[in-house]
Amino acid sequence: EVQLVESGGGLVQAGGSLRLSCAASGFTFGDYAIGWFRQAPGKEREGVSCITSSDGNTYYEDSVRGRFTISSDNAKNTVYLQMNSLKPEDTAVYYCAAWYGTSWYRIRAVPNEVDYWGQGTQVTVSS
Repeated sequence: EVQLVESGGGLVQAGGSLRLSCAASGFTFGDYAIGWFRQAPGKEREGVSCITSSDGNTYYEDSVRGRFTISSDNAKNTVYLQMNSLKPEDTAVYYCAAWYGTSWYRIRAVPNEVDYWGQGTQVTVSS
């Protein structure tokens, strides 16, 4: 059974930090790209960042570049999203996602093509 289990969300003040974790199981971790999406109330789900475990390439949306860092621990089948300098506009449910053989640029435009989704973790940034 494929599972993506997120953790690490919570309530933080603006300027603070959180680290999200995504523990993956049930598929060959290194064969898939792993990414983070987020969805704020009343808004569409949007891509945030992605890492390809096989080569370590990373991608970031402009809104988070320089503040968020994605990393992967292949021995633990876990991807992390370190979020620094958080802003109220970062408030959303954050979802871990895994997909095979599709570029980040395609997946962020067509999230329906993601193969596996986690259950989501709430991040709330207060002003």
